[in-house]
Amino acid sequence: MKYPLACTFVYLTLFLQGCNSHAESNSVTTKASDYKGSGSLTYGIAESTVTNLFTQGGRVAAIGSIKSIDGATTWTVPAVVNYTNDAMPFAADLYNDYGDQYPNGKAATAALNDTDIIEVDADGEVITAYIFADNYFEMYINGVAVGKDPVPFTQFNSNIVQFKVNKPFDIAILAVDWEENLGTGTEDNRGRKAHPGDGGFVAVFKDNNDKVVAITDNNWKAQTYYTAPISDLSCLSESGHSRLSTGCTIEGTDDASILYGVHWAMPTGWEKQGYDDSQWPSATVFSNETVGVDNKKSYTNFTDIFDDTLNSKMNDAQFIWSSNLSLDNKILLRTSVTQ
Repeated sequence: MKYPLACTFVYLTLFLQGCNSHAESNSVTTKASDYKGSGSLTYGIAESTVTNLFTQGGRVAAIGSIKSIDGATTWTVPAVVNYTNDAMPFAADLYNDYGDQYPNGKAATAALNDTDIIEVDADGEVITAYIFADNYFEMYINGVAVGKDPVPFTQFNSNIVQFKVNKPFDIAILAVDWEENLGTGTEDNRGRKAHPGDGGFVAVFKDNNDKVVAITDNNWKAQTYYTAPISDLSCLSESGHSRLSTGCTIEGTDDASILYGVHWAMPTGWEKQGYDDSQWPSATVFSNETVGVDNKKSYTNFTDIFDDTLNSKMNDAQFIWSSNLSLDNKILLRTSVTQ
């Protein structure tokens, strides 16, 4: 078959671009010098350091390590977590394909006993948290570790955590959207070997009288610490303390090796009571449909808790994340409960 001269020139140009293996020019769309932000860049696929945290899971929950392009920092991806740290308790199940599967919140609460209550303050009141995280979470109350997700990746699960605390108190969450292709924020999905995943976190907190004392909404703070996949670094921007990737593509690819990641170091003491999060952006809220939970029993069995509009619209918890549900893979969430 004969090709027009113009097409031949385009094919030759793309071929030559693909032959250069250096991180500055291996991608046909961008180079590292295009990035003007405050983060640390990585390129390509990380080396696996933990094969699988949870071998029963539907997807492999591996941990990896990757060095920044400038060689200054080695990053753990998707995040440094306490999954294997016995000092941090696993959260009890609301619904878990590999554990307990309760039909409703009352049944799950009734199955708990006093040994499940984490003590923050000896003279505090008991607070019950109902949580659905896509994919993984670790929760701190005034700096005390009260619960971590028992399923780091899939299948999707939901949890219940009880703790004893005095008001006011601070809630701090590490939330992680896990990845299959380590260091790239991608998974085999939607017909592509490297497609962005998406996150989402929703929670309701109730006192011993079943009164809602906190829900996830845009009053929370959310800061991003790992963004990927990025194929065009010029799409990234920063505004004040906001790390923005909403202008970036969320299309997948079959070659994860040409993708960038952007990383920021998490601040010391972020989980402590009184940590100054005033400069963090507000959390962004997302609908159930956007997160995609309407076909998951780990959520739908508990809509009377998460989507409780019968008693008050103020009790209807919202899914929250940073500004980009698809590309921001490691975020910190915080709020304060005063009454």
